[in-house]
Amino acid sequence: MENDPVQAIAMRLKIEREARGWSLAELAERSGVSKAMISKIERSEASPTATVLGRLSGAFGLPLSVLLALAERAQERVAIQAEQPVWTDPETGYTRRAVSPANSPLELLDVSLPPGVRVPYPASAFAFQHQQIWVLSGRLDFQEGTVMHHLTEGDCLLLGPPADCVFFNPGTEPARYVVALTRR
Repeated sequence: MENDPVQAIAMRLKIEREARGWSLAELAERSGVSKAMISKIERSEASPTATVLGRLSGAFGLPLSVLLALAERAQERVAIQAEQPVWTDPETGYTRRAVSPANSPLELLDVSLPPGVRVPYPASAFAFQHQQIWVLSGRLDFQEGTVMHHLTEGDCLLLGPPADCVFFNPGTEPARYVVALTRR
């Protein structure tokens, strides 16, 4: 992202909200995120968690990856590893590296999920994309609606229709996986 990822996310959220003509209260109602939290995020006084960003992106009708890509960088065709933006969830320590150049039709995300960490996302965060999860190392339990998938190194899961989901690392080492997605 720009120099400060918190400021870049704050600016993008405010732009998206204002472009729709929504008040803080309307975004809060649509996303299930409190008006006070949205205000703190927009003023760069708080760094949003992955769950909060998932709810906000769903309210905007954008995949989380698109919302973050819009905040991260302009159109590029090569994404140099040293310049790939890395975002860390301040609550869980989960990290997400945007591997693909911005606005690519195929987006690749390199994720590291610490041991014992659980990250839920609402179905709305998956509504606008086709997604696969490829485990590079460790273990990942992925709950997709009522179905639980126990994934280990080398396993690749194609997600079904949008459903509330939970990423969980049941192991003692970080789980590292690639999320590949395309817009619907």
